[in-house]
Amino acid sequence: MIDIEKNKKRFLQVANDMIKRPGIENLLKWVEKSDFFMAPASTKYHLAVEGGLCQHSLHVYDRLQKEVVAEYGYESPYSDETIALVSLFHDVCKIGVYKTEMRNVKNQDTGRWEQVPYYTFDDSLPAGHGEKSMYILNSFMHLTREESMAVLWHMGGFDARVKGGDYSCSKAFAMFPLAILLHAADLKATALDENGEEGN
Repeated sequence: MIDIEKNKKRFLQVANDMIKRPGIENLLKWVEKSDFFMAPASTKYHLAVEGGLCQHSLHVYDRLQKEVVAEYGYESPYSDETIALVSLFHDVCKIGVYKTEMRNVKNQDTGRWEQVPYYTFDDSLPAGHGEKSMYILNSFMHLTREESMAVLWHMGGFDARVKGGDYSCSKAFAMFPLAILLHAADLKATALDENGEEGN
């Protein structure tokens, strides 16, 4: 079971301790008023449970720190602020998009049909995934070009533009190492930390 309050406290502490950039105060106020700390990370793929989005963001933060150390040792070209910013907020595009509805499911033990909740996805700002996160963050603060590219392309080969044949992601990865490191952190968090686990 996810400890929502513990995750919220850690998220806010890391963000406040590491990010000093103008605009962070308003970004955090917006996040706190939203469903970010209660929302799932997905409808069914990973951490599709209450509080999953914040937990996933913290997993990505922890993973990105490891990715940067593995690549550069302790002579990182990226500040603690940059690492915290792109990892904690890479999925702000998911704020306000998950709705809970009910459906009938047959209970395997009793054979009876029961109503159970499930998540649906309803995006009122359909701007894409990485694009939407980058748009939201840039509305609160200035991102460097590399930070922008990292957030924009954090889905890597799973991005709809790549699936459609766009080669920009490959070029972004070659030009901006932070983009591929964030993608790796996101992928490892999803596949290793959260694979098959509901709330763990």
